[in-house]
Amino acid sequence: MSLDELRTLIARHAGRSSTTAVDGLLLSADHGPTPPRAGIADPVLGVVAQGRKRLVLGDSVYEYGAGQYLIVPLGLPVTGHVVEASTERPLLGAGLALRPAAIASLLLETGAGPGGRAAAPGLSVSEAPADLLDALVRMVRLLDHPADAPVLAPMIEREILWRLINGEQGALVRQIGLADSRVAQIGRALRWIRDHYTQPLRVEELARRAGMSPSPFHRHFRALTAMTPVQYQKQIRLQEARLRLMSTGEDVATVGFAVGYDSASQFSREYRRHFGLPPGRDAVRLRADRREEVTAGSAAPW
Repeated sequence: MSLDELRTLIARHAGRSSTTAVDGLLLSADHGPTPPRAGIADPVLGVVAQGRKRLVLGDSVYEYGAGQYLIVPLGLPVTGHVVEASTERPLLGAGLALRPAAIASLLLETGAGPGGRAAAPGLSVSEAPADLLDALVRMVRLLDHPADAPVLAPMIEREILWRLINGEQGALVRQIGLADSRVAQIGRALRWIRDHYTQPLRVEELARRAGMSPSPFHRHFRALTAMTPVQYQKQIRLQEARLRLMSTGEDVATVGFAVGYDSASQFSREYRRHFGLPPGRDAVRLRADRREEVTAGSAAPW
């Protein structure tokens, strides 16, 4: 079965980083349940070959296990953790970056229509059909044949995208490649927030950048991200702050001001509400966790 071979291939090739020698291919392995890991999940297909994961986006919770896949259409701040894994049966996952240009090219060449508007939340879980798993297995096999990858990887990527476009989540995948789709419009606003997260946020200006009027913009933003623009900016700020606290020697107040907070007390309060610990204590725990994860395997937010 394709799923059995996929497990074998992931177990053999997954390393400390989720990236691989095949451009856009991601592999993940965890040898036990993990604490929640926050991160930005850029457009990606995620498939679980063994074990079970849980992802949280805003107030929505998504679980997916062996033989299921998840599509992330936008750069979303998600919190993920492994809920089913062990040394004997680790969590094994494979992912593929979803490139808007590749999807757009395929839609243009095949004449595939937009498939309707994506009005559902930006994450969804489906059962992976056999033909999708088969194509993904052939993509991971290229890690055993690196000389073949430059020629065959783009061809297999197109096949995987085609399977997705014609699958259960096809309408959402099509939207990733259409420049005038709701996903693309909201995506432009998300990129601006991520590039300018320290600046004051004006919804009217964001709506203009997305090519929409404020009321529909706010409605579609919330439908696709499960949060408001202000909530999205806050999550970006807090995740950036957490990264700084973990990787630098800056004090809490300096980090808070660096990510856009005018008040150190407000920063500490919102940080604790979001991550469950005050910034200083969380930084100590994160550094300890990071040392332990060096030998624990690779991790991915999806």
